[in-house]
Amino acid sequence: MSERPLPPDADAPESVEWAGQFVLAKRRGRWEYASRARGIRAAVILAIDAGEVILVEQFRVPIGKFCLEMPAGLIGDETEGEDALESAARELEEETGYQAAQWEDLGEYWSSPGMVTESYTLLKATGLTRVGDGGGTDHEDIVVHRVPLSRIAETIAEHRAKGNAIDSKLLMLLGGQLLEDAAQ
Repeated sequence: MSERPLPPDADAPESVEWAGQFVLAKRRGRWEYASRARGIRAAVILAIDAGEVILVEQFRVPIGKFCLEMPAGLIGDETEGEDALESAARELEEETGYQAAQWEDLGEYWSSPGMVTESYTLLKATGLTRVGDGGGTDHEDIVVHRVPLSRIAETIAEHRAKGNAIDSKLLMLLGGQLLEDAAQ
């Protein structure tokens, strides 16, 4: 099996054009893209409980809208050396008020590989127990939603009709239905 040739600029030197506390703007040849600073990645939580998924709604400054999404957070932004599971457990409780008895690592995924270098680890949380109100940290004002898996499409449509953004990771919850609709 022969090796595929790399596209132009793939092996050009990388430069940092701008650096903030959490984000870097980079260039490699003619390509411009963003990275998380300090190698920080994200943990995203697929929290399932009694036929329902736990979702969160919060205002996202970059898009200027409230967004319906899965609970998530940065790995190692507060504690150096933190792993994905530690981060996910902390974020699940902080954002939703739930703790999970079981965790399953579903792998690493890339957020938007044509624009950013960020990846996230998807973790499935089950055996949930409510231990607090959630809502996030200061000024996050996160609203927690328990959505029956059978109502995912309707819930997404309702939030979209209100003018809310829908995080692309919610597509995985629509996967089976999208494929069934496409086959008809």
